[in-house]
Amino acid sequence: AVAYARAVGEYQPPPFPTVATEAEGLRLHLSSSSATGYRGVRELSGRFQAYRSVDGGLVSLGTFDTAVEGAVAYARAGGEPPPPPPTVAAVAEGLRLH
Repeated sequence: AVAYARAVGEYQPPPFPTVATEAEGLRLHLSSSSATGYRGVRELSGRFQAYRSVDGGLVSLGTFDTAVEGAVAYARAGGEPPPPPPTVAAVAEGLRLH
């Protein structure tokens, strides 16, 4: 049915879901590799589970009605996303580093 609709020009793909970057005063951890759009949040049976990795295992932070609620729980449990790694010095002690 979708192939036919595409062929006759009637198919409209569903809109890409928008992802909140902040909620409840917290900066949310976005993920381009997660279907939910948030790091540490996955969909299970129509609900959203937030989880963190602790000592090599996954710890559930709870299940939520929306992905944003799960992302808020993830942000609360871990604070702000880590800062980007420092830039590597190109020159040290007058020498150019390679």
